[in-house]
Parts: sequence; C-alpha cells; structure tokens
Amino acid sequence: MIVRIFGISVLVSIAALVAAYLYGGTTALVLTAILGILEVSLSFDNAVINATILARMSEFWQRMFLTVGIVIAVFGMRLAFPLAIVWISAGLNPVEALELALNPPTDGSPTYESIITDAHTQIAAFGGMFLMMLFLGYFFERRELTWLSWIERPMMMLGSVKSSAAAIALAILVGTATFIAPDGETATVMVAGVLGMITYIVVDGLGSAFHIEDSEGIDEVAGQHTSAGPSAFAKATGKAGFFLFLYLEVLDASFSFDGVIGAFAITANPIIIALGLGLIGAMFVRSMTVFLVRHGTLSEYVYLEHGAHWAIGALALILMYSIGTPVPEIVTGLVGIVFIAAAFISSLAYRRKHATHSIHV
Repeated sequence: MIVRIFGISVLVSIAALVAAYLYGGTTALVLTAILGILEVSLSFDNAVINATILARMSEFWQRMFLTVGIVIAVFGMRLAFPLAIVWISAGLNPVEALELALNPPTDGSPTYESIITDAHTQIAAFGGMFLMMLFLGYFFERRELTWLSWIERPMMMLGSVKSSAAAIALAILVGTATFIAPDGETATVMVAGVLGMITYIVVDGLGSAFHIEDSEGIDEVAGQHTSAGPSAFAKATGKAGFFLFLYLEVLDASFSFDGVIGAFAITANPIIIALGLGLIGAMFVRSMTVFLVRHGTLSEYVYLEHGAHWAIGALALILMYSIGTPVPEIVTGLVGIVFIAAAFISSLAYRRKHATHSIHV
C-alpha cells in the first residue's frame, strides 16, 4: 500500500532531480532538492486538511485532484502564478516575465525576485484572510469532541452568533491594515483581504449548497459526527464534487502562497521552483493526502484535524503579520509541525484511554 501510494511521487522526484541537473548542473540539482525537502517537511498540515475534504469526494473527483490538481499545483501556482504577478505588476507579458526571471538584469532595473517580493502585501492579505475564514469556520461549528476545550468550546458558543466569523475576520483585517501594513499600503491590504474573504465565502458556500446528506454516522469511540469521510456526507459527485474540487484547489493554493514567496530566499529561478516546490513538494503532499484517506488516519487519530486547523489559524496570523515584518519560512513551517505533533500525541493518549475503558466495560 505504501509503495503504491508513494511510488509515483518517488519516481517523479527522481525525474525532477534529473531534469534539474540537465537544466542547471549540480547547483540546480541541490537547490531543487532543498526546495522539495522544505515543501514536504512543512506541508503536513496541508495534507491533513486536504484529506478531510478528499475523503468526501467520489473516486472520480479524487482522481481529478491527483491528476488535474497536480498540474494546477505545479504549473499554476509554482510557475504561472509568479509569472502572472510580474506580468501584472511590471506590465510585462508572460514571455517577457519568463525572460526576466531566467536572465536577471544587471543595470539596476527591477528584477523578477524584487517584483515578486513587492507583491507580498497583496498575496499575504488575500491568503491570510482566506485561511482565517477557514479556521474560524471550523471552530465556530458545533462539535461534540474538542481538543483544546478551554478555547474551542467558547469559540463554538461565539459561532452561534450570526456572521461572527466574518466580523472577527474583518476586525483582524482592519487591525492589520491600520497597525501592521507599511505606509501607503492600507487600501491594498483591505482590498486584497476582502477579496480573500469573498473567495472563501463563495467557494465554501457553493460546496455546501451541493452537499448531499447521507445517514449520519456516529463515531462509536469519539461519540461525534464524523467530519471526514462518507459517513458524514454522501460521496460528492457531479456539481458537489466539482465545487469540493474547486474549494480544495483554492485551499491548496492558499497554503502555497508563503512557500512560493519563501522560495525566493533560495532561488528566483522559476524552473527550479517549479521542479522543487511543484513536482517534488506537491506530489508528496498529494501522496500524504491519499495515505491519510486510504488508512482512515483522521478517524483513528481524532485530534489531527483539530491540530491542522490550529496550524491554519497560526499560518493566517503569520501571513498577516508578515505584511509588516518578514517572517522566516522555517518559523511558519515549524508552527504547523508543533500543532500537528501535539494533536498526534493527544490522539494517542485519547486512544489508550478509551481502549482501556472499553476493556473494563
């Protein structure tokens, strides 16, 4: 099972490394490997969230995510997205943007890297607010099982107030625009942040509109409505599957924002970024997602989903904070790893506790 799930990712990674070597020799090979390792090691929270959504999709739409989705991840987010930023910001067409990336100017004019970096404010505000809405939406829903109950239960109570998630997200956005954004960037932060919120509301709303209620399953161990898998929702097909696929792609892109920007600390070459972050990183993230779905890991380790959403909330705040102060990529990744690891340990303790209880009963 493990070989079948991760085998393709290994083969693709080898091919990417070979391509990197043929493209730019040993230097390109090493840079590609570094980017791939960083993306894989820092993206487990992404895989957990992806798995919660993928488990609700039909086999057809799961295949779409693993095939068409990987094309979008590699060529869309890791190659076309940075080129589009340069295209829009500098008024260059895609071919000129690619030429600028591959041949940095030496006359002091703006470089591909500097143009991308200058667009960080818009990217961080959009991605940060999209992820913040996802974080608030998850913890404001009523659920029987909580992990950090001292804060999650009050959040559920707050969620009973209509539109409270949007109100809190807007308050965070206004605070960021007022106190964190650099001078002259207030309007930019507000517009990009609101667009991020609108994107979440539209995509999530369309997905919810086509959910097909199935016989609700109750997790016999956790005593809660399961949130990942067909026991909670019928396998999504047709329009439902399409909107879940769309939602998953936007979510995956939001997770990628900081990684794409952070990659420029290592290299500005779009080919190497596409090979490292895209082919190696995105493939392994998808393999981890499939592994979690096939093995029922989220139902077995009941707090993993909670930990992943806390990691999302932390990432959202880091993105907003980074608008005014640069945050190293390693810090962003480690915060997610800490939440996932803590949730995993808590899940193990939960399993032992309930296994002992079942034996005594």
